[in-house]
Amino acid sequence: MASPSSSIQEARRALGQRLREIRKDSGLTGRELAKRAGWHESKTSRLEHGRTPPSDGDIRAWTLICGATDRAPDLIATARGIDGQYVEWRRMEQAGLKRAQESVRPLFDRTRRFRTYQSWVIPGLLQTSAYTRAVLSTVSELRDVPDDIDEAVAVRMDRQRILHSGNHRFAMLIEEWVLRTVIGDAETTAGQLGHLIAVASLPSVSLGIIPLGLPRGVGWPVESFTMYDEAQVNVELVSAHLTVTQPREIEEYARAFTELAAIAVYGAPARSLITAAINALG
Repeated sequence: MASPSSSIQEARRALGQRLREIRKDSGLTGRELAKRAGWHESKTSRLEHGRTPPSDGDIRAWTLICGATDRAPDLIATARGIDGQYVEWRRMEQAGLKRAQESVRPLFDRTRRFRTYQSWVIPGLLQTSAYTRAVLSTVSELRDVPDDIDEAVAVRMDRQRILHSGNHRFAMLIEEWVLRTVIGDAETTAGQLGHLIAVASLPSVSLGIIPLGLPRGVGWPVESFTMYDEAQVNVELVSAHLTVTQPREIEEYARAFTELAAIAVYGAPARSLITAAINALG
């Protein structure tokens, strides 16, 4: 699977290719276009190769010079979409953790099939309030965001009502080392793991645990992600949140999920791994 950063760069190169085709169709050289636009010819090259993301003004000038002003709205929308794919956590959470939690509500409401792979923490929909509080407290400290943890926890807990709706299905994959990671303290983690066993019994939930020590020819560990139907994938990076909407890339995540699901264990074997993690806490 291509890295998230390479996916963004690929989208920028594709946009640059469209700009280059418009220029060539107009019969202009890169030097002539730069001269008419009033910028250095190296900028034309950077835009066409995706090294510099074009501003709205750049696109308007480009299409005006090339006699293709009718193409400007679509190109501007594409460029803005690329910018929106990659959002720094700090920018997303600057208005508070509650706002960040609330922002995904429309997406959750319209999605019917959720597929989540977690290599960091227990998936949010399966978290206890104490575990969520511990996770968000760490986020608040690391990113220096407004302290509205109580409100953010309440929003996430309210969102979990979706688990009991008959119109939604949830396939959750968790690496075993996530079970062994102490979040908050041992009591918080033990409570979370006990809750995980309970919630896995819900008719709407399929929980798979990927055991430690497996040969990983396929199903290689990747960044945590959630698929919302076939419409989009949200990817969790250390510094940012990535939204993937291109069908080809969504297919790559679907393939990765299928490979990871194939090496996971379910039912009694999964419960055994969770119980072993609880016992290891002492």
